Amino acid sequence: MTTVEQPVDVLLSDGTTVQLRQIRPDDAPAIVAMHSRFSERTRYLRYFSPYPRIPERDLQRFVVVDHRDREAFVVLAGDRIVAVGRYERLGPGSPEAEVAFVVEDAYQGRGIGSVLLEHLADTARRYGIVHFVAEVLPANGAMLRVFADFGYQVQRQYADGVVHLSFPIAPTEATLEVQRGREHRTEARSIARLLAPRGIAVYGASATGQGVGAAVLGHLRDGGFLGTIVPVHPTAATVAGLPAYPSAADAGLDVDLAVVAVAPEAATEVVADAAKAGAHGLVVISAGFAEAGPEGAAAQRALVRAAHLAGMRVVGPNCLGVANTDPAVRLNATLAPVLPAAGRVGIFSQSGAFGVALLAEASRRGLGLSSFVSAGNRADVSGNDLLQYWQDDPGTDVITLYLETFGNPRKFARLARRIGRGKPVVALASLARPPGVGDAPALDTAAVSALFAQSGVIRVDTVAELLDVGVLLAHQPLPAGRRVAVVSNSSALTGLAATACAGQGLTVADGYPRDVGPRAGAAEYAAALAASAADAGVDAVVAVFAPPLPGQLADPEADFTAALPDALAAGKPVVATFLAGRVPAGVPAYPSVEEAVRALARVTDYADWLRRPPGVPPELDRVDPAAGQAALRPETADPAALLAAYGIDVVESAPARTADEAAAMAGRLGYPVALKAAAPGLRHRLDLGAVRLDLADPAALRRAYAELAPVFGADVLVQPMVPPGVACVVELLEDPAFGPVVGFGLGGVATELLGDRAWRAVPLTDRDAAELVDEPRAAPLLRGHRGAAPVDRAALIELLLRVGRLADEQPRVRSLTLNPVLARPDGISVLHAAVRVGTATDRPDTGPRRL
Repeated sequence: MTTVEQPVDVLLSDGTTVQLRQIRPDDAPAIVAMHSRFSERTRYLRYFSPYPRIPERDLQRFVVVDHRDREAFVVLAGDRIVAVGRYERLGPGSPEAEVAFVVEDAYQGRGIGSVLLEHLADTARRYGIVHFVAEVLPANGAMLRVFADFGYQVQRQYADGVVHLSFPIAPTEATLEVQRGREHRTEARSIARLLAPRGIAVYGASATGQGVGAAVLGHLRDGGFLGTIVPVHPTAATVAGLPAYPSAADAGLDVDLAVVAVAPEAATEVVADAAKAGAHGLVVISAGFAEAGPEGAAAQRALVRAAHLAGMRVVGPNCLGVANTDPAVRLNATLAPVLPAAGRVGIFSQSGAFGVALLAEASRRGLGLSSFVSAGNRADVSGNDLLQYWQDDPGTDVITLYLETFGNPRKFARLARRIGRGKPVVALASLARPPGVGDAPALDTAAVSALFAQSGVIRVDTVAELLDVGVLLAHQPLPAGRRVAVVSNSSALTGLAATACAGQGLTVADGYPRDVGPRAGAAEYAAALAASAADAGVDAVVAVFAPPLPGQLADPEADFTAALPDALAAGKPVVATFLAGRVPAGVPAYPSVEEAVRALARVTDYADWLRRPPGVPPELDRVDPAAGQAALRPETADPAALLAAYGIDVVESAPARTADEAAAMAGRLGYPVALKAAAPGLRHRLDLGAVRLDLADPAALRRAYAELAPVFGADVLVQPMVPPGVACVVELLEDPAFGPVVGFGLGGVATELLGDRAWRAVPLTDRDAAELVDEPRAAPLLRGHRGAAPVDRAALIELLLRVGRLADEQPRVRSLTLNPVLARPDGISVLHAAVRVGTATDRPDTGPRRL
């Protein structure tokens, strides 16, 4: 028997959680109990007969499986089994298996069948099963829909009163789309239940009004929450002027959310009490969990385990809380006494302390808030969950995130690519790698920014910039291009703005900057600003105003800010730096021109990303994932076979330790040949003399060996000559923040020292690969620099796509370097490849759904 896998938590269609695990022999009593709760109709539809009880022989067969040819999963709600799904191979070695499942009546219609089918199909594929068959009664419409709606190509036959179904279980684009659509809906619903509760139970609020729990309770009450608030206290009759109860269920009210501010050792008792009251989720403000050490981490795991078994999700622990400014909710379950005004910006903060500062600064800036979640230790609810919720939330137009770490980077990138097409995502993400995480070299800031930009995420470096960009997106349209008009009454500030535009990659439009001079009146300034906004050659306006010196203006009391509303009427983004006067609402105002231009540049880059069509992963010939996997077997790892399985051809090279061996290898490969020092760091170092080219005969080869060996060692590589080209480098590494990433740059010591590499996360699209080729600063060498012929760009793009496909499908490959890759007008040649294989890294965004 194979090793029984660990249980997983999954979300149902209504946002509640259940546990899924492999069946065990000791589940027999629970299976009998579940069977006893079935209605007669459910038993008949599953077993095609009344089947009032399970005979002992059948029961043993149900619960004892080999987890290979026969597999069964159970679904638990609390400690009760509520569903079973199983497959059974149709004969030894058969590629087909019969699949069936049954769900307790009270849990039908909540998506359990589709979750079971995902996990059964995933397990079956691992053991060589490629088809499922099933027999379903025509009256069992729900089961028929489970199969029909999954995206599989289902064949149906009706015979003897039964519908016979057969379908391949290999994942396809259709099944993946269905699976991810369900994932989106379930995760969004689970968060919606947290942010719009009918009632809230507060645990840990003292009767004296002191402490964290009392503070949150006061903010809930004073914020005007429109639902019911139930303080839970073991002895007090009232807390903060509200009736208190020893148990939330005693209130007899609808309680959807529990806010928890009790000691870690009491948290699991709170879960049980909240579950009895019908709560859907917990917001755990309390500290002392994973951030406090091993004991706290164990308490945190127990808390989440208990909550998920009770069907609840967990925000926190060690978090600031959650808020929703919707007038129909008015929820402030946070430690922040005052929230920003209602608006259309969603804010996620992993850090509680950081969240307090973020909310305060957003309020000062006039950034209107739709909803806010602080995840704290992020034991369950994460930024990805909030992305799923905000995607469809009609009250949110802009998404801002503060991320200390990535829980599931591949999923984040996937969600951001999809959501960013409709709503901008702004992220302040720490680049610090936690100690001991990852063995690959850390990517630099430029590489990280490029990886964010690949998914359409606007990455910023500071809290101020996060809000700078958020205010601009919340109040202004996106620019149609990169042409900027600068209008000012100060020549010094005009010059600063123009310089800032150039530094941020923006173009100062023809005829600008426009300096109206320090003596220009308000009307003249307004006319210049309005004319700039209406100019067809302008995509955005930077309005700058400095107070004139005393005596320069005829009307020193004139309101220069009154010029801004007319400029906005043109429908173009306007950012302002006014060193005097109060800028009207709706115009993003910045204390310096550099900050204004930087925010505008970030938004312009996002607008450019939106205008470019999304790429697609193209079909590639000569790709055999099964052969690639076989090439990675620990006992017979074969890097050359791995590369060949993905259509990556490497020019053959032969090792030698003596001049005679080198001559023999050259004779086999055919002259002319190249002779190279075998050490990995020297194989392409022509500048050090470690490479000798165009050796036309044995005599030339022996002379070259005699020169190389004393300096670089006896070990050499012999390789047939290929036509010259531009040396390039292709890399693959496993980044701890983004998962597998592919890098491209030109070869040479200078480009290595300068870090001239472009990076993209996998899976790569055709657009990603094209951008990789064009992005390095040395890329003009590929396009025919100084009269040289352009190289075969399409061949380089195809090579990158193949490396990206390999990275996506073979998680045991920890790093891969192709260096050098010679690019020529007629194609490419890969001269050397280095592959490092390890244990398969966790790819949590693949496989069946799970929390």
